[in-house]
Amino acid sequence: MSKRVLFVCIHNSGRSQMAEAFFNRMAGGKATALSAGTRPSEGLNPAAVEAMKEIGIDISNNKPKTLTMEMVQSAEKMITMGCGADTEGVCPARLIETEDWVLEDPQGKSLEQVRIIRDEIKIKVAELIPEIENNSRK
Repeated sequence: MSKRVLFVCIHNSGRSQMAEAFFNRMAGGKATALSAGTRPSEGLNPAAVEAMKEIGIDISNNKPKTLTMEMVQSAEKMITMGCGADTEGVCPARLIETEDWVLEDPQGKSLEQVRIIRDEIKIKVAELIPEIENNSRK
């Protein structure tokens, strides 16, 4: 079974969806990613969909998903996005190795601002993949 990374944010409509798409594209099948939200929105952030489409990744058919305990238990690592400052307790319990990526929420941002967030996510995912692959060799 391949290693699985779980990307979690509150709405699962932007950051975590972009991270899931980048990871699955860049990992080349050596590991897989899934994304979810603690309070998923009704649909994806249109600016996030457009920003990803601009670089050849279509996430338009993705749907926000609710975080489940099964998702957490099946992941080797969980990356939370913007949950560090959360005070309402909507981020998941730290049951597995968790890392928080402090990223701006694309909600209500212009396409230009979402592109910056997208590019930050791409860099972080590119740095994460060798870490996950190295852990699978241990």
